[in-house]
Amino acid sequence: MFKLKSFFALLMLALVAFAPALSLAADDAVSAAQEQDEQPKVNAAVELPKMQKILDKIKGQVSGETSESKLNQLNEMALELSGSADTLGQALLPDRQQLDAQLAVLGPAPKSDSGMKETAEVVRKRSALESQKAKMDAQIKQAEGIKNGALMLSSQIVNLRRDQLKSQLALNSGSIFGPRFWAPVFNSQDLDGEKINDFLSELQDTAAMSWESGWRFGTIAWLVAAMLVMTLGRRYSEEFLAWVSIHKMPEGRLRRSFLAATIALTTLAAVVLTFNFIALALTRRDEVSTDVQDFVDRLVQLSVFCGLIAGLGRAFLSTRRPSWRLPALSNEVALALKPFPPITAVLVFIFQTVEAFNYSVGTSLNTTIFANGLTALLIGSTALAISVRTNRVRRRMALAGTPPEARSTVVGLIQMALTLTAVAILLSLIIGYVTLARYLSYEVIWCGILFGSFYFLSHLVNDGCESLFSTNNSSGKRIQSSLNIDERHLQQAATVLAAIGKTFLILFVALALLNGTFASSTPIELLQKAIEFWGGKGLESLNIVPAHMVNAIICLIVGIYVLRSVRRWLDNDFLPKTTMDVGMRVSLVTLFSNIGYVLIILLTLSIMGLQWNKLAWIVSALSVGIGFGLQEIVKNFISGLILLTERPVKVGDLVSISGIEGDIRRINVRATEIQLSDKSTVIVPNSQLISQNVRNATMGNAQGVVTILLTFPLDIDPVQVREILLEVYNENERILETPEPSVSFKDLTPQGIVLSVTGNVAGQRQISGAKSDLLFDILTRLRKEGIMLSAPQTMIIERRHQAAVAAAEEQMP
Repeated sequence: MFKLKSFFALLMLALVAFAPALSLAADDAVSAAQEQDEQPKVNAAVELPKMQKILDKIKGQVSGETSESKLNQLNEMALELSGSADTLGQALLPDRQQLDAQLAVLGPAPKSDSGMKETAEVVRKRSALESQKAKMDAQIKQAEGIKNGALMLSSQIVNLRRDQLKSQLALNSGSIFGPRFWAPVFNSQDLDGEKINDFLSELQDTAAMSWESGWRFGTIAWLVAAMLVMTLGRRYSEEFLAWVSIHKMPEGRLRRSFLAATIALTTLAAVVLTFNFIALALTRRDEVSTDVQDFVDRLVQLSVFCGLIAGLGRAFLSTRRPSWRLPALSNEVALALKPFPPITAVLVFIFQTVEAFNYSVGTSLNTTIFANGLTALLIGSTALAISVRTNRVRRRMALAGTPPEARSTVVGLIQMALTLTAVAILLSLIIGYVTLARYLSYEVIWCGILFGSFYFLSHLVNDGCESLFSTNNSSGKRIQSSLNIDERHLQQAATVLAAIGKTFLILFVALALLNGTFASSTPIELLQKAIEFWGGKGLESLNIVPAHMVNAIICLIVGIYVLRSVRRWLDNDFLPKTTMDVGMRVSLVTLFSNIGYVLIILLTLSIMGLQWNKLAWIVSALSVGIGFGLQEIVKNFISGLILLTERPVKVGDLVSISGIEGDIRRINVRATEIQLSDKSTVIVPNSQLISQNVRNATMGNAQGVVTILLTFPLDIDPVQVREILLEVYNENERILETPEPSVSFKDLTPQGIVLSVTGNVAGQRQISGAKSDLLFDILTRLRKEGIMLSAPQTMIIERRHQAAVAAAEEQMP
């Protein structure tokens, strides 16, 4: 009984508590019903044709209109017409629902074979209702069509305004010192002011909604989380990763590259998470307008690039840990450049926010030019200040007697390019080309992001592969023991993997450079463009246009640079770690270079718009040229390819051809360079090495034979002389033990006994040196033993014979 009374008491309290709300709901329902009853009925049959005429009239005016203000008015008219059509279609829905209800009461028409019959009044009523329903469905469909047509027309007007804005921005818009540039500051346009105020009010409403009761605690929580992530989260995560790199990473260069990468990534993650938390704090409600949501999404995407600028700058300078700094940069220069990365990131964020605001609002041309001009002015000034301050610090260090860091050619070229670009930006602003200045400004920052990311990632990939396969680390030892391979093969695998990683990085950087700046591309868009371009359809639809010519030149320059880099990598890093001889390595590098240049030329022609299957005219021209004057060149070229593939001779071989004997130093496309013993060089066409007899003294690692002929008098002891000669040969360190030296009785002449001494040396190039040493030793030993070589007697015998003949002639009467 107590429980029942308690239940009724609670029920009464609930009714008392909810009575005001129920009464308000009832009042609202009554007032809504009264308003619906009092709302005048809309005659769709009259209004829809009027709306269609208005839509056609707006289309006709848009087709020939170029004025920005007029296009804006037509856009507003199209949006208003779309709203009116939507209101009319919504107003017809209750009547259509009423017709459906009436038809449901009448029910479906009976089938003819059912035997049931309806009265004529019911049949007439159903037919009238179905006719009214079909007419109303057509009106609703027409209203929907007018609504969609007006929205599509509004989108076309917006695109037309943007295209006209781009074309007008490309023209000379006036110097920054002229009154036209500063006009938006002193003479604000009513149209822009109204748009800006409307959008600011939307932003204020969004902020107010996030601060309403029920949402206030979540807003505060997200804002506090953003602040903690940006301060404590970034700091302690960086400290933790630094501890990991010092205590957990293997010793070597990987520690520095890993620490630099973690500094950049923690800064990037902190900035992106901070912006995402702020966005969630302000725009997590469903009532937020689409324009505000798009504006905030642009800022969140922009935070990725701002985080990259700040993170790469901190990692590059590394002022907190100078000894761990990855680039060769002095501490004075690093401290002087420390403020510039955050300043640049803040400037990019501010002015990209202004551009996103102008895009969302749809401001006029003058306001857009003013914002772009300020962007270019500050970014160009910052770039010039970086170069000037760096030079000033280096001069100050030189005057103080502190030697500055040694700069490479690439660093000097980068600083020169930065200075020239900053000067070009400021000159463009002075002469009035604001759009060009703005493009150069963001291009400088975009190139800095790409090249900085490539620098750190390439070092990380290279050091990571080297550390992974190094036998000094546990991972390398485990791989070596598991696969049972030599350490040399592990080094080769590390070099190959590092090269593959750098290749992918170079391809991504080249693609990013060809597809605009971060002001026009997001990371997802860059990835989509990469898939589309390298998917096989990026080269098929290209035509010869100026933009393609520029891309072709860039591709040619980048391709030659990459080819030469890979050639140096093969020549200096990879091939020396293999068991190939020097000749084979040089042949492979030369063959790779020749094929690479051919592929680069074909790819450049494709980017220009010349498809590979339509190069018949080039083949025809080459055939005519070959028939007249290129026969020898083509013959030598083909002979060079045969020499590189079959390798009858290779670099380093000692060859003899047409009386020329020397070492092959290089096999080029057309000719081969042979270095003689006097260090002079003979250029031999490749065709001669194919068509003529060539003696390759070092092919197959042939040994050299040292043979010395000596003539002794007839009265010597041959056995003693033989022992002396063999002893001299055996004592010489160049003479091989197998086959052992030998002495043979060559001939017996009137001059004496001819003995031949023979011994083998390791190579053909050792014959002359060994022969000289052996002759010195042999003559010394023979004189020591009192054995003389036979003196030539031919001339003496000849003279005696001539004297006898002369004496006989004198005695004749």
